[in-house]
Amino acid sequence: MEKEVMKVSDGSLLGDPGRTPLSKDGVKWQRPRLTRQALMRCCLVKWILSSTAPQGSDSSDSELELSTVRHQPEGLDQLQAQTKFTKKELQSLYRGFKNECPTGLVDEDTFKLIYSQFFPQGDSTTYAHFLFNAFDADGNGAIRFEDFVVGLSILLRGTVHEKLKWAFNLYDINKDGYITKEEMLAIMKSIYDMMGRHTYPILREDAPLEHVERFFQKMDRNQDGVVTIDEFLETCQKDENIMSSMQLFENVI
Repeated sequence: MEKEVMKVSDGSLLGDPGRTPLSKDGVKWQRPRLTRQALMRCCLVKWILSSTAPQGSDSSDSELELSTVRHQPEGLDQLQAQTKFTKKELQSLYRGFKNECPTGLVDEDTFKLIYSQFFPQGDSTTYAHFLFNAFDADGNGAIRFEDFVVGLSILLRGTVHEKLKWAFNLYDINKDGYITKEEMLAIMKSIYDMMGRHTYPILREDAPLEHVERFFQKMDRNQDGVVTIDEFLETCQKDENIMSSMQLFENVI
């Protein structure tokens, strides 16, 4: 079988704008395969699949072997239509989800445990709290499998626009439809607390504030002290520096 000229989706929050890979016949490749390399950059997927991956399995850029699963989530066809995962991928993710969360729900403490394991060198508590709230669409303190995979689908395979909307929701801590400078600083600081002190070159203590001041000045176009979804989307998509800086999320989802 001829090798297809395709690029694996990198799983980053903002993706690779304007660079959708082409197949040999010039048609855009719409659905990247769920490769182990792409998946294993995502802490949440790594956590899910750790309970289902065979011992000593290869972690190269080969397709993830998805074992046959007897049980499957209710409304599988609907989930397949809502997400960019295949039926087998959803079954595999569901198997791991049920192994880790027999009740069928993930709570905030579980998120905190996951991120403390993947970022033991920093304090991930606050970031895990913010990320959990972004996934917890109805704000009831628990995330169902359906909400979980819809969020993952956006983060791993969504369009630039979809990922930016998800990022806005993360920054909008109180969910009032606006981002304040304080909210943006809280998210940025939580990421630096989790991993910033162990990056190279070492980041200064005031680095989060400097980033926020620069970003907010560009985003708050009418200078009213808050950033709307339209201001956020327009500024991010037009400013290469912001798009580049926000790739920081690639390592912390």
